[in-house]
Amino acid sequence: MTDADTSYTDSTEPTFELDHVVVENDGAPDECAIFPLEANETELLTAWISAHEGDFVDLESMH
Repeated sequence: MTDADTSYTDSTEPTFELDHVVVENDGAPDECAIFPLEANETELLTAWISAHEGDFVDLESMH
């Protein structure tokens, strides 16, 4: 997975960069937490998405 830029060419919404961290769990699927790159400590408590290993699809398969 790479860092993502949420900008869209046809959107007037603000853009921001995302970062991620993979948490390796013993006896459970690994988890990936995705969050705004510039989030402060307080924002990180609520501004994140978590997904488990196997919840992702290859980007190329979505074309």
